[in-house]
Amino acid sequence: MPRDTLTRDQIVRTAVALLDDEGLEGLNMRALGKRLDSAATAVYWHVKSKDNLVLLATDRVWGELTLPDPDTVGWRAAATAMAADLYRMFTRHPWLVQVFAAHLVYGESKARHDEHQLAVYEAGGFTGADADRAAAAVFTYVLGNAAGVAATASLTRGLDRNGGGAREHVDAAMAQAREIAERFPRLRARLDTAAATGYAASPDQTFEFGLQALLDGLERSTSHPE
Repeated sequence: MPRDTLTRDQIVRTAVALLDDEGLEGLNMRALGKRLDSAATAVYWHVKSKDNLVLLATDRVWGELTLPDPDTVGWRAAATAMAADLYRMFTRHPWLVQVFAAHLVYGESKARHDEHQLAVYEAGGFTGADADRAAAAVFTYVLGNAAGVAATASLTRGLDRNGGGAREHVDAAMAQAREIAERFPRLRARLDTAAATGYAASPDQTFEFGLQALLDGLERSTSHPE
């Protein structure tokens, strides 16, 4: 496809799909050009560099997030909805977790989200730097919970690229981990739970439980300031 028939939007949408399938390590202009039926040089002409393409793809998926009105639903419900939506975005696009470790992340869609998030915490009574701290604490919590999903996706891709048999590798490692856990009473008691059957798995409702506990603590800090 000649460069004048490509559009930046088309390239970015295809890059997101490639990232979803192959992760950050699988993104390169040659692979992207193949999906677009275009030369890599034509792709470069529109997006300038791989780093810039990653930023464009990241900001595109940030635009998927909804921004609930705290004046309508209340600040706590808005904060919960935003955190849950952010978590779903990270688990839907696990390469985003990799991006935070390898790139400086910024863009208009992310800025719009961050602006609204601060407004939510200000509606909850947080002022100045406390609003920044509350927003950062919740964002870090969400990102940390999504890391397990991203790690599993990255590990599986890596094992598949190095000769396949990812499921067999994981099963063998889990069997060895189970043997080790048998020597520790609390771990042994949990070996037959759902959380012990998958790599980086957690009990059901772990994310929701931790988020509400975090918001409880933040809410108490505004009710009983030092």
